[in-house]
This record gives sequence, C-alpha cells and structure tokens, in this order.
Amino acid sequence: MPKRSRPRLTRARIDPAWLLKSVADTGAGAVALFLGTVRDNSEAGKVDRIEYEAYESMAEKSLAKTESEVKRRWPATTGVTIIHRVGSLMVGDVSVAIAVSSPHRAEAFEACRFAVEAIKHEAPIWKRERLADGSEVWVEGLPLGSRSSRAKSNTKKRGSRSS
Repeated sequence: MPKRSRPRLTRARIDPAWLLKSVADTGAGAVALFLGTVRDNSEAGKVDRIEYEAYESMAEKSLAKTESEVKRRWPATTGVTIIHRVGSLMVGDVSVAIAVSSPHRAEAFEACRFAVEAIKHEAPIWKRERLADGSEVWVEGLPLGSRSSRAKSNTKKRGSRSS
C-alpha cells in the first residue's frame, strides 16, 4: 500500500519545534524557518482575526508541488516542510510555516523565500479579515511576479463607513 503523505493543511496550532525537527538532517548546515503570523492591522483597518478557507484537495496538491519545486530548484536541500492553517485565527497566531534545511544558508534562505511567494500567489487558500469596525474584507492574491500582494478587496460592511 502506498504511504500516505502528511497533511499540509491543518486546523491545529502550528508548532515551530515540530517543523524544525521535520527537516533536521546532519548534512544541513542551515535551517531557514519562516512563520507567517496574523497581524493586528491591514490596509483595510484594525484586524480582530482572519479566517482562512481553502479548496483543500487542490491546496494540498499545490503545497506538495511547491515542496517538490524547492527540491528541484535547490537539489542540495535536505528537507522542506510547508504547513498552512485554515479556519479562524486570532492576532498573533501562526498562519503559515515553512522550514528548509540545506548544507548552506544562501540556498536555505532562497528556497524558503521562493516557497513563501509560491504559496501566497498559487495556492487556492483565501483569507477574510474580520475588522474591529465589524466589516469583513476578502484579501485577493495576485499572480507570482506581481509587484503588489493585494488586489482590490471586496468589503462587506455592517453599517456605513466612509473610505
């Protein structure tokens, strides 16, 4: 029976220590760890929380493809793990985590940055910001290589608010 791959989407809190262990290798002289966290503000205003939704089967495939692409572009990579949260996250929660181990730091940093950008622009994962004023803003991504990370957002407001 084929080995089932580990899930890359989770509703559980992300444990950075587990992530580091997942890429540990005695041949690695560097481990780059990226943790994306929910901040308390955005272009739309003060953020209370963010809700992440995903087309889960496609998102799993997209994250696996990004891991494979990291290994293809940086063949010396000894480990890569990507995990993304879905569901409702509070300010300060880790929403996405990427760990890359490699013999050298330059490759680990480059590979980790590539993975962050690929996820942001290619994975079918969407976020809706819940703002302090009661409004909700869907944040749209842009294709890889775009200069801005935010397209026009659709805002659903409770009550009126001038822009």
